[in-house]
Amino acid sequence: MLFDTHAHYDDDWFDTDREALLASMPAHNVGLIVNPGCTVETSETAIRLAETHDFMYAAVGIHPEYSMGVTQADIDRIRELSAHPKVKAIGEIGLDYYWEKRSPETTPPREKQKQLLRAQLELAREVGLPVIIHDRDAHEDCLNIVKEYDDLRGVYHCYSGSLETAQEILKLGWYLSFTGVITYGKAKKARHIIEHLPMDRIMIETDSPYLTPEPERLQAKRVRNSSLFVHRVAERIAEFQGLTVEEVERITTENGKRFFAID
Repeated sequence: MLFDTHAHYDDDWFDTDREALLASMPAHNVGLIVNPGCTVETSETAIRLAETHDFMYAAVGIHPEYSMGVTQADIDRIRELSAHPKVKAIGEIGLDYYWEKRSPETTPPREKQKQLLRAQLELAREVGLPVIIHDRDAHEDCLNIVKEYDDLRGVYHCYSGSLETAQEILKLGWYLSFTGVITYGKAKKARHIIEHLPMDRIMIETDSPYLTPEPERLQAKRVRNSSLFVHRVAERIAEFQGLTVEEVERITTENGKRFFAID
């Protein structure tokens, strides 16, 4: 069955039908889901969802978007949450420079983001968990920082960097995860990267409720993404790698289970 390694079912877009939707996943060939937190509160929600559904697991962490105002008490709470048996990673954490020019007044300064990233990487090292990295328009800084923690295991979620950066990440023994973005018409760069990656380092995800794949994305202006569409990512990777969809399903599920230490 398919493994959606990154989906945000704590998002309020799922408030009207969350439980019914999640209950339907096994019947739609989705066997495993990891829900990462982006704040202390959403990390707590991710754990509650994982407790409710056997096939769900959680990651806990603070997204760089929320770097301002983070206290030591917040980091301590993430540490406490990380001890839960269904928590499989610290994340999502990282750097995000995308909004600097679009909304500079609300974008956390780079140094604040870097400080929070390092604090959570230190935490991951302390508690012995892998990390889920968010890197948006911050490729050089993010890679330089994670290289300081080359003893950790990690995955770059929704990978958007270059092939050269991907190769540097692979040298660390890390993984790359891809979303429905690779199904878009202009995804030539993603195809070039995926064609050159070893399949044993690739995972698939939806980043639900965002990044709805095609053709669902083309059906309406705003279509909510969910794990029901993760098969679209597997189909496109199969095309890029010259494999069957079944092979990609099996390999990416094995990769995800190995990375998150799920039996």
